[in-house]
Amino acid sequence: MSFQYHQLTPETPAATEFPPPGTPDIEIARSVQPQSILLLAQQRFGLPAESLVPFGHYKAKLDMAYVDTSNSAPRGKLVLVTAITPTPAGEGKTTTSVGLNDGFNRLGVRSSVCLREPSLGPCFGMKGGAAGGGRAQVIPMEDINLHFNGDFHAISTAHNLLASLIDNHIHWGNEAGLDPRYVSWRRVLDLTDRSLRNVVSGLGGAAHGVPRETGFDITVSSEIMAILCLADGRVDLKQRLGNIIVGRRSDMSPVTVRDLGVEGSLTVLLKEALQPNLVQSLEHNPVFIHGGPFANIAHGCNSVTATRAALALNDVVVTEAGFGADLGAEKFIDIKCRYTGLRPDAAVVVCTIRALKMQGGIPRSQLGISDLAALRQGAANLERHIRNLQQFGLTPVVCINRFPDDTEEEMALVQSISQELGVRAVPADHWATGGEGATELAQAVLDQMDEGRPEVKFLYEDSLPLADKIRAIATRIYHAGSVEFTTVAKRQLEEYESLGFGHLPVCIAKTQYSFSVDSSVKGAPSGHMLPVREVRLAAGAGFVVAVCGDIMTMPGLPRRPAALDIALDENGLVVGLT
Repeated sequence: MSFQYHQLTPETPAATEFPPPGTPDIEIARSVQPQSILLLAQQRFGLPAESLVPFGHYKAKLDMAYVDTSNSAPRGKLVLVTAITPTPAGEGKTTTSVGLNDGFNRLGVRSSVCLREPSLGPCFGMKGGAAGGGRAQVIPMEDINLHFNGDFHAISTAHNLLASLIDNHIHWGNEAGLDPRYVSWRRVLDLTDRSLRNVVSGLGGAAHGVPRETGFDITVSSEIMAILCLADGRVDLKQRLGNIIVGRRSDMSPVTVRDLGVEGSLTVLLKEALQPNLVQSLEHNPVFIHGGPFANIAHGCNSVTATRAALALNDVVVTEAGFGADLGAEKFIDIKCRYTGLRPDAAVVVCTIRALKMQGGIPRSQLGISDLAALRQGAANLERHIRNLQQFGLTPVVCINRFPDDTEEEMALVQSISQELGVRAVPADHWATGGEGATELAQAVLDQMDEGRPEVKFLYEDSLPLADKIRAIATRIYHAGSVEFTTVAKRQLEEYESLGFGHLPVCIAKTQYSFSVDSSVKGAPSGHMLPVREVRLAAGAGFVVAVCGDIMTMPGLPRRPAALDIALDENGLVVGLT
């Protein structure tokens, strides 16, 4: 390797008697005894015990006063893990991120992985948890997937405190002149509940507030979630919170949190939540998990604080961006990198043979049958994501996340298609064998970084009008033929430009299941129309959200939610959590 890194002594993790194949992830996670988080931080990072705020024995928050994240301090290499368009067949982006990090450590490279925190909505709804799977997991798995260290509670409380303060301000004289009809700040809940999307508050008479239409969103879509993940320290956090626009006066001038004078109280609630969380993989390698904005309705990246801390403490840092590269990776570069100066040194696109065949039209019940024609057709989706990343100046490594029924012919086809596009595709078996199954992938990423740092480019310039930024993403990333704005969306864009927010990046909110807004359209569609129904200004987070198609910021539960399978057994252990 051409860059310098601290050579660890490659070690095979202590032998663990893993349960047999088919064992639920939660039982695999429990089969490994975690290491003391204080000992792990001392051995791997040289951090003293007082640098951590433990939550029990195996998870802790990191006091950033003990980490030098200044521009002059050494910084590790950043590896972005993204994926093809998600399908019910599964791609395993988080699993691959964890496995790749374990693979780096098996090669003797000092590495950590940065992930987002799971939301309770998907855990009890349809998607399940987000701590990896098989032998590439983060532990303690049930703690991470449930309440963890309280960050989501702090974010939800801060968000809802602001909502309460807005209503209280109106009730007691409304000095700021907020028009109740134009209050845009809703409430949040870290669950999925379609019945709360639209509600009327303040009913019951004058003593109970001013009646107005409002509603609930899921916590991961909260602007405060995005602010926490983009803030560079407490001062920046308070500044961003003060910039939040909560509504309009009758003359349509904006009212901010700073106008209400409550940014200080919101900052207090988020003081501990701003500190990144440290846990470990099944192979006892460090894992930072912090923040959790979705990539279909928010910017989909873990916190800047955690990323900077990991880069200061490691030679290589793996991070993931939500859903496919069209959503998470685009926002990682055009939003997170734009604000922070961070740049990925390499990228990995995760795919599975099963998911590519599903993109090629094969039903889920037949994915175990070899079908090279469907695989070739579905590989158009992989090709689109590869070419999209190449637009940003990145040459990704393709990870073929192996399933037991994948054939050598199928993997060879994906490798051949990737090679035609100038990228390397590497099979990886981390789900079944942990870091050992990802060492070839890890070496391929190291080889890619050895070729020199890529010149990462943004998709658009700050000076481009907001509507043109949306068109740039729609046409260049989604390959849409046109963009149509509703009358409401056009008016909102004009208003935001007139208020001086035209320089902000844009965050597209749309279905994650297709390049179009129709989730049933698979593969790599082109020429479709992207309908923008409304545009929301997140002045505190620092971006404009274009809401497309029928995407909801408060999801609903499926016909059979995962909550029906989750319980405590006779020993008080959680069962059914995936």
